[in-house]
Amino acid sequence: MVDWNDEVDVLVAGSGGGLAGAYTAAREGLTVAVVEATDKFGGTTAYSGGGGVWFPCNPVLERAGTDDTLDDALTYYRAVVGDRTPADLQQTYVRRGRDLIEYLEADEHFAFQMLPWPDYFGKAPKARLDGRRHIMPTPLPAAELGDLRESLRGPLDTDRLGAPLPDLLIGGQALIGRFLRALSAYPNVTLHLSAPLVELVVEDGVVTGAIVERDGQRHAIRARRGVVLAAGGFEQNQQLREQYGVPGSARDTMGPWGNQGLAHQAGIAAGADTDLMDQAWWSPGLTHPDGRSAFALWFTGGIFVDRNGERFVNESAPYDRLGRDVIRRLESGEMTVPFWMIYDDTEGEVPPIKATNVSMVETEKYVAAGLWHTADTLAELAAKIGVPADKLEATVERFNSMVATGVDPDFGRGDEVYDRAFSNGEPPLVRIDKGPFHAAAFGISDLGTKGGLRTDSAARVLDRAGRPIPGLYAAGNTMAAVSGEVYPGGGNPIGASMLFSHLAVLDMLGS
Repeated sequence: MVDWNDEVDVLVAGSGGGLAGAYTAAREGLTVAVVEATDKFGGTTAYSGGGGVWFPCNPVLERAGTDDTLDDALTYYRAVVGDRTPADLQQTYVRRGRDLIEYLEADEHFAFQMLPWPDYFGKAPKARLDGRRHIMPTPLPAAELGDLRESLRGPLDTDRLGAPLPDLLIGGQALIGRFLRALSAYPNVTLHLSAPLVELVVEDGVVTGAIVERDGQRHAIRARRGVVLAAGGFEQNQQLREQYGVPGSARDTMGPWGNQGLAHQAGIAAGADTDLMDQAWWSPGLTHPDGRSAFALWFTGGIFVDRNGERFVNESAPYDRLGRDVIRRLESGEMTVPFWMIYDDTEGEVPPIKATNVSMVETEKYVAAGLWHTADTLAELAAKIGVPADKLEATVERFNSMVATGVDPDFGRGDEVYDRAFSNGEPPLVRIDKGPFHAAAFGISDLGTKGGLRTDSAARVLDRAGRPIPGLYAAGNTMAAVSGEVYPGGGNPIGASMLFSHLAVLDMLGS
């Protein structure tokens, strides 16, 4: 018998996209407790620059006049994900997202706008090249959060560089802010910081609650309807990364420090099956003077070269696809990190990157750390970064010849719409010929792990025999990703977290 300290209808572990489940429970009249492992609400979602969700045919897009259909969207999704995850799980994600947006928009606390973002596999059947499957929250004045403002996880620049908190919340900050503001309107909700879920309570095969640590004490919370595990991935836990074979390092992830996999371990101990545990949402990472490589995109010039001074990838590809190309070569021994961005002086010494997620600091710090190099000639630059001079010169010469034709026969840079998203629709090929020449170090980064507890389409966690574990649900990066080993489009991680936490509560309600 458990000596319960608290009792609620629904217990939600994590305060990122899983807040959609907490909100649903509160709105439907259930008592709900949200337990967050760290001292701030928001999880990885609060770090997202866009805070977008990939929900085809949702009301925001319909008001904008989209001619998309759910059948077309599902054709695309199935084509890129394949059979790696259950078809009914994929269908649920594609078809039910619009219902969630309609549900949220009925509350004045929520507002969304279209942010056109092309699908990441532009050549797949029914890919949407105009980006009309993606929306984002509208900005929110920080002052509207009142006392909750200081409890919202700061942007990456705040947490890593000490930048002041912004007065206007955008992207993931706005999304979490809107959920917090909406939840504060309900008296049947309690929010707890510094309260990691460390163990599930299982009685006669049913999850009846959980053990949460508060101030070093174990606190038992009974959950009459169920427990939703939406506590992010385990990307910050180097031991678990190594155990499950996740490439890269905890040092280079974009997830917050609290993403240690405690909810994963609690679920596994309760009998949950897992999948995709070696997977993450990948990206190339600009290496900063603190030694960490951080997600970067929107390159307006430059090429990537390996230790042989040769190009090896489409530099303008969607970040997860680009990251996976790097990982394949690392695992085969074809290359090592750092790899280098080579660029000329057209935009000066700073690399031609317009979205670094963690802002660049003073140039001299990168130079002092050996991360940025400059030379009058490519041969001199090659010597500084340790690659063969003749190979680097030949690589740049070949690339410049491609610029003249606007076609990259080697790696297809510019062949897909996403490649041209940051170059006004033109081929993203820019000559490298204005000295002095520069090199910037890159590593491999990630937006979090995507392996987790296997679920059905109602977000019920499955045991190793494929049976639902009564009372236990999972969403977001604690759940084995519906997208399998690919990243179909911007907004999939946050979208899945919001939707499946919402569906979990609907299942508890019998809806």
